[in-house]
Amino acid sequence: MAAPSQPQQATYDAIVIGAGIQGSFAAYHLAQRHRDTLLLEQFILPHSRGSSHGQSRITRSAYAWVPYARMMPDSFCLWQRLEAEAGTSLYRRTGLVVLGPAGDPELEGCRRSLGADHVLDATALAQRFPGLRLCAGEVAMWDGTGGVLFADRAPRAVQDVFRRHGGTLRDGEKVLRIEPGAVLTVTTTAGLYRASRLIIAAGAWTGAIVAPLGLRLPLQPRRIDVCYWREKEPGSPGAGRDRPCFMAVGLSQAPHGVYGLPALEYPGLVKVCYHHGSPVDPEERDRVPPGTPRPDVALLSSFISSYLPGLEPQPAVVETCLYTNTPDGDFILDRHPKFSNIIIGAGFSGHGFKLAPVVGKLLCELSLGEEPSHSTAPFAITRFPGALRAAL
Repeated sequence: MAAPSQPQQATYDAIVIGAGIQGSFAAYHLAQRHRDTLLLEQFILPHSRGSSHGQSRITRSAYAWVPYARMMPDSFCLWQRLEAEAGTSLYRRTGLVVLGPAGDPELEGCRRSLGADHVLDATALAQRFPGLRLCAGEVAMWDGTGGVLFADRAPRAVQDVFRRHGGTLRDGEKVLRIEPGAVLTVTTTAGLYRASRLIIAAGAWTGAIVAPLGLRLPLQPRRIDVCYWREKEPGSPGAGRDRPCFMAVGLSQAPHGVYGLPALEYPGLVKVCYHHGSPVDPEERDRVPPGTPRPDVALLSSFISSYLPGLEPQPAVVETCLYTNTPDGDFILDRHPKFSNIIIGAGFSGHGFKLAPVVGKLLCELSLGEEPSHSTAPFAITRFPGALRAAL
């Protein structure tokens, strides 16, 4: 799949920058609309430099914020459609436990999205998740749609269907320059391409790509510790691949939330992570000096001791991944304020993978000038004052 060495020149209906899960779905939807589409990726695929690698992600219906809750049914349907088109399984239903202090606003929002009959009492929780212990004053609820997305398979499946519909995927090509206009020009390390519409979904590199276009988006890449934990007694009840996923919200000791799921990457281990991390330059993500403090791992060890006492309190494996956060934790899905044929999808803040089929559809619709199938007003660039600078 690597790009050939000779310079390329071509014209397309649309160009998408970034072949992570969001950009790949945007390209997929464009190709299904019979638009001749080029999907560009700066690294050789597959790679682990961005936010779409690894084997597992949580999906769920439980969302406190109404715009996401309304998008999730569409997302489930689009994942199923991709499974049928690609002829592969991308989702395993395990169920999801959401827990937190009674009356917590986020927990109450999840309850509203699920319905009051999904609240779990202590007996029901013990049946669904024997290894999980609540603290005093906390409640739990059950999301039966929750489960695990096979994250490593998903980008390949999207990209395969994209190419089957005539799309062109070129990896190993870093974007050097974008020249706006009715017909845009994108110059990469290996070629020069033109199109009447452009979608930028470059993850942690989006800020650097849009800066020469007069945008200063408040995007903060963060290094996340991805931790895997061993059971004290392997094969204990509620363990293994059929263990439900869980989310803990509203905890004073973990204000950004904790989540866990069966570890497809390491069978027999449990993946439990803190939904937060330390600021990082995406080019330096893997350069962690020996002895660097990992306060989030210490936080998780304390959480494990209190809530999952059947797990060893120290992680067996610690890896890293990237989040690209906005200040409010919500996506950017919008047109460039000055160049309406440039569409930007960014700031997925560690919870965008499950919604990628819908995000890709919305980016496609925006690029084609159509009315979006879900309102993109909550995801406007203008909610961040000062994002638009004087054009360079």
